[in-house]
Amino acid sequence: MQTVDQTLDQLVERARALAIPGTRTILGITGSPGAGKSTVAEALLAGLGDLAVLVPMDGYHLANEVLLDLGRRDRKGAPDTFDAAGYVALLERLRDQRDEVVYAPRFLREIEEPIANSIAVHRSTPLIVTEGNYLLVDEGDFARVRPLIDEAWFLVPDDAVRQERLIARHMSYGKDPEAARAWALGTDEANARLVAATASHADHIIHVL
Repeated sequence: MQTVDQTLDQLVERARALAIPGTRTILGITGSPGAGKSTVAEALLAGLGDLAVLVPMDGYHLANEVLLDLGRRDRKGAPDTFDAAGYVALLERLRDQRDEVVYAPRFLREIEEPIANSIAVHRSTPLIVTEGNYLLVDEGDFARVRPLIDEAWFLVPDDAVRQERLIARHMSYGKDPEAARAWALGTDEANARLVAATASHADHIIHVL
């Protein structure tokens, strides 16, 4: 599949075409860690206003206490450190549109923990934007995600840019430079290789200008 160059403004207009009042569309934005998924999602929300709401996959991170009990804290961000089945159940509720309001979780990087029931999704909102690393993974419970997404975008920045973003992010949330680089080039990079292999399942592969 060919990679398409797009500006944020062009992506907003692409998403606007999906946000048709009286309907419900789920747009998935994915890519490797540091690909710019949150930046794109935030631009869509800013441009579309009440037409869209963001429901991030990261809200289904397992809590740090649970990860410690499972012995997975040092791999936080890997597929088995999420409640993938819970995320699928949320997407199913959002597609059904039976409830007047559905409350979704968000993830706070400042404390590295999910916060339950903190995003209100109203039945009248036409476009649900969901972003995360594993939307196109075809194993385990994550394999149930792709059929629930109407359109999927896979973001592909330059790897060097992506890795530097990750290092800066980890440092901004308290890691020292050495630890930040080790995590970005270790755990994050292992996850990036897994995610990169799923690009063929996207509707569009996008390089954001």
